[in-house]
Amino acid sequence: MKPGEHAETRRLFTRADLAAFAALTDGEGATQPGDSVPEPLIGALFSYLLGVELPGSGTNYLKQSLHFHAQAPLDTWLSARVEVTRIRPEKRLVDLATTCQLPDGTLICEGRALVLAPEA
Repeated sequence: MKPGEHAETRRLFTRADLAAFAALTDGEGATQPGDSVPEPLIGALFSYLLGVELPGSGTNYLKQSLHFHAQAPLDTWLSARVEVTRIRPEKRLVDLATTCQLPDGTLICEGRALVLAPEA
């Protein structure tokens, strides 16, 4: 692993995905229908990438910040990306930049993640 290394995934969320998400949540308004992807589902794309792709299995999330710039419409492909920006091998800490975009390049959200990696 080195700075600049990245991993990406694409995901399309449907109304059925929103219904499944609402069935799992306990929040007020969680079952209200909407036309956009809930922010926690977008955050889950980053969780997937960090735990499965980069750094991968055994990674522990320590800190996350996400800044949302636009809503993500349903039935539209989203591209999520994590990129290593800094590695502190003596502490096994990895800093990553996170972004999620629409196919036309519209930035849905950007942020940072700090993880404890199994190997850094």
